[in-house]
Amino acid sequence: MVDFVRLQNLIREQLEEDRSVRTVTARGATLEEAVSEAATLLELPVRRLEYEVTEKGSPGILGSGKKDWVINAYERVIIKEDEGFEDSEDEESAFAGSIVEDLDGDVFLHLNVDGAFLKAIPPKGKGYRASESDAMRLIHGRGVTEFDSELVSRVVTEAKGKYVRIGDFEHLPTNDSSVTVDIADGEMKAFITVTAPGLGGCDISVETFLSFLRNNRVIYGVNEEYLRDFADRPVYKERVVVAEGTRPVNGRDSYIQYNFETDQSRLKLREGSNGRIDFKDLNIIKNVVQNQPLARVVPPESGVAGRTVTGKVIPAKNGKTILIPIGNNVHLGDDGATIIADINGQVIISGGKINVEEVYTVNGDVNLKTGNIIFLGTVVINGNVEDGFSVKAAGNIEVNGTVEKAELDAEGDIIVHQGITGKNTGTIKSGRSVFARFIENAIIESGNMVAASDGIINSQVDAFKRIVCQGKRAHIVGGRLRASEEINAKILGSPTSGTETICEVGIDPKSKMQLEKYTASKETMEKQLEDIHRNLQTLINIKKQRKSLPEDKEIYMKELMDKRQLISGDLRQVNNGIAKVQEYLNGIKVRARVSASSKVYPGVKIIIKEAVSDVRTEYRSVTFILEDNLIRVTKYEEPDEDAKRGPDGYTTN
Repeated sequence: MVDFVRLQNLIREQLEEDRSVRTVTARGATLEEAVSEAATLLELPVRRLEYEVTEKGSPGILGSGKKDWVINAYERVIIKEDEGFEDSEDEESAFAGSIVEDLDGDVFLHLNVDGAFLKAIPPKGKGYRASESDAMRLIHGRGVTEFDSELVSRVVTEAKGKYVRIGDFEHLPTNDSSVTVDIADGEMKAFITVTAPGLGGCDISVETFLSFLRNNRVIYGVNEEYLRDFADRPVYKERVVVAEGTRPVNGRDSYIQYNFETDQSRLKLREGSNGRIDFKDLNIIKNVVQNQPLARVVPPESGVAGRTVTGKVIPAKNGKTILIPIGNNVHLGDDGATIIADINGQVIISGGKINVEEVYTVNGDVNLKTGNIIFLGTVVINGNVEDGFSVKAAGNIEVNGTVEKAELDAEGDIIVHQGITGKNTGTIKSGRSVFARFIENAIIESGNMVAASDGIINSQVDAFKRIVCQGKRAHIVGGRLRASEEINAKILGSPTSGTETICEVGIDPKSKMQLEKYTASKETMEKQLEDIHRNLQTLINIKKQRKSLPEDKEIYMKELMDKRQLISGDLRQVNNGIAKVQEYLNGIKVRARVSASSKVYPGVKIIIKEAVSDVRTEYRSVTFILEDNLIRVTKYEEPDEDAKRGPDGYTTN
């Protein structure tokens, strides 16, 4: 056992280890105040100090005989494992470069009725170990005079993190630490307030804290980990939370998880290959196909009950089930949760329900406000289609205004109630028929027929069956028109226009176009083969004369031969394609005709299959037919009623 004198000698020996370390003298009403003053003077944390008590303080009696504590303090010389001595600057550098959490070791003194107990915990990372002087300071500060110094040294050195009894102290029960409990916030929180022990008073253990809380009805939500740390590092005269209840969590209501964008204001602009945004492609329409999952009903969740710190259960509400928003042309899947489309079309939310509409209506013009339109159904436009925009539909397209230099593409019919002004580049493609008041400077392709009540002017029109113009001003003037069965108008050509009007029947326009492409490709390939043959022949002649060719010429000759073989194979395929198309065109068995109910002006060219006739005189109310491979002029023949009306009941007027 050691006394106070032995403690002074121990600190003095440590001071002598490094005389060059700066030393300061500090004083305070208590030892802790003196140490704090020394730390301020040295600009160091308390844990980095070593000190020697030169004058022991005394609180006096009734204000008489009060005496300050006086110490000599200096910076501790740290010995780190496997590193030897390190000065302060090296230590700070180590901390700055560390990426691991560094915590210093520490020592704790706990007094209870069984004696004085000491615990030391090791450092973490590059933290500093607790020193024996730290332990001595605690022991002396709590008035423990009877203790085993060797055991203290061993506890600090081993730092096992467990309390070890090191000695006895004079217990004064009236100076014991005390605790009060306060339950607040509707029994959702429990607070404790602890008073500091006096000289000879006992500390409160974590077990005592837990028992005290239970005795005060705090049985749920106690933070035992916090209490264990609090027992080692108590905070006095402060109200601290040691237990919290759990609030009830109401279950989430059932909701709809949509597979499409429900906010029309959130446009998805598409970036073109040039890196620019095309503001015509607004992607406003949400196209869906039959049997496509549109949304899923997520079931409600059950609520999670809460508890107070006193153990009372706080009930929670379960989520509510919502009505499944089944609208038109949709159904609920076999799983009872997935909403599925019945048809192709546009998915919309109307009246809080999911619907699939097979008709998309534009209440105005197709312009920058609507953007380009792509729809898996029928599109009805109550205005015009402006320059540069496109409308594509899997069903019909119906335009109540005019179509300007735009692109229309439909698998069904295209109906334009006013007219088409294509400005030489506007394109109309229909899987079935095209109906318009007039067609001017446009490119038309139709899978069935083309009908215009006021005429067709300077346009390229291809129809699989017939082209019909029946009306008061039903002119066909300029351009090229092709149909397999019939071209019929009131007037063909113009007495004043110098533009040639070509009317060709007896062919399939698509096949004829394919034949023209094949023919153009054939001409290009044959020219390429001629050039290759000429270059090869030149190289062969040189090789015969010189017996050999330079290496680069040999390589070039090999490339030419490979290219010739490749082009020859492609040419064979093109010739086969030409033969098949010609066979198909020759096999078309229709009574093709070109008719004008009023007049045919000179300058019109009539082509029926392979026969060609240039009209040189004016004709009235005639029909041109093919007989014995010659074009004959006969009496005018009215178009069939089916041709006038069209497949969907639209008239040519």
